[in-house]
Amino acid sequence: MSERWTPDSWRNKPVVQVPEYPDAKALADVEAQLATFPPLVFAGEARNLKKALGRVAAGEAFLLQGGDCAESFAEHGANNIRDFFRVFLQMAVVLTYAGSLPVVKVGRIAGQFAKPRSSPVEKANGIELPSYRGDIVNDIAFTAEARTPDPQRQMMAYRQSAATLNLLRAFASGGFANLASVNQWMLGFLKDSPQSRRYTELADRITDALNFMRACGLEFDSHPELRTTDFYTSHEALLLGYEQALTRVDSTTGDWYATSGHMIWIGDRTRQLDHAHVEYFRGINNPIGLKCGPSLKPDELIKLIDVLNPQDEPGRLTLIARFGSDKVGDHLPALIRAVQREGRKVVWSCDPMHGNTITATSGYKTRPFDRILSEVRSFFAIHAAEGTHAGGVHLEMTGKDVTECIGGARALTDEDLNDRYHTVCDPRLNAEQSIDMAFLIAELLKQERAGKIKPLPAASGM
Repeated sequence: MSERWTPDSWRNKPVVQVPEYPDAKALADVEAQLATFPPLVFAGEARNLKKALGRVAAGEAFLLQGGDCAESFAEHGANNIRDFFRVFLQMAVVLTYAGSLPVVKVGRIAGQFAKPRSSPVEKANGIELPSYRGDIVNDIAFTAEARTPDPQRQMMAYRQSAATLNLLRAFASGGFANLASVNQWMLGFLKDSPQSRRYTELADRITDALNFMRACGLEFDSHPELRTTDFYTSHEALLLGYEQALTRVDSTTGDWYATSGHMIWIGDRTRQLDHAHVEYFRGINNPIGLKCGPSLKPDELIKLIDVLNPQDEPGRLTLIARFGSDKVGDHLPALIRAVQREGRKVVWSCDPMHGNTITATSGYKTRPFDRILSEVRSFFAIHAAEGTHAGGVHLEMTGKDVTECIGGARALTDEDLNDRYHTVCDPRLNAEQSIDMAFLIAELLKQERAGKIKPLPAASGM
């Protein structure tokens, strides 16, 4: 890929997972209008995230990335955003306290609207319609009108992302994230949760430590890191016309940045070396992610790294492993060894959600909590065996009290799924399961720091 890159050079490449819009002119008009809109995020913020991820790549920090499977226009509201942010802060403080490492906080939010699909069509009651591809493309309702891709939805996605970012920035810097409020982040419906006591005990220890520092004369007003937090946004960049419209030159460096989110990633279905998504991503200077599934071979991964991070810039590339609990031991070690052999600097993150999806007997798509945790444990064990840093986790989660994933502290069952199954696409960890997962990962971070990670059983392929 030695040819010159431009924001639209991806249009000369094969492209997959792109909807068929019936009116090409209407689509072009929307993209042209979006190109005149202000950026959603700024180049300096993306550079700050890249520096933070560089510390993760060096083993000096941990990445917590999570949020909705697919954001919804209908569920956009201040309370939903606040509840997600509260749970995310709780998870981050649990990981920071236990792992004694800074936690880089990246949400799947303010842009996570498009979804790849295994089939371009869906069938129900003998009727075949285009698949739902996320609210930025079409509607979940199963009618011909709702499923017709509508470019005006990109305008709605932009406006919702801008409003969400505005609120998130206020939460992160306006006092909501103050460590002195650590006891107030617990959501009301979690008060009787099995994890409530554990979190309250941890919060009390943090409060005691803060009171001790105050007594020693520490002035909190001169330490903004105790009152604010850095929070970044991310999404899978599927809709390349939308991404191109929001690609801008940074006036201070002359470099190109995607301003739709601080970090964007390439999905497992769109990582073909000679295709449009890789072409687009190679030219932007944001930190980027690459989903790595079971079909990815070590030599192919190295070629992708050569294209996506030719300067071997720390923090530029996060490899998001998504294999499934039964396959991670067979595939991840070879990829790690190839990257180590080439001496490349990457962040290794674990997506334990996408490879562990099953259909329950009730017909609901779900994810067993024990399989999710099993893949995380294997991820840590494999990295310990290879002498590398288990750098992060990538979770589909919500701050709401949903019943979509079975298991967890309350041992949700197949029969419970019907209670509050609200996702428009894939099942998410609810608030309680998310905090449960944070405590379990925190224990793994402690073991990693102490060099006490248990190896995988021999049958795993290790």
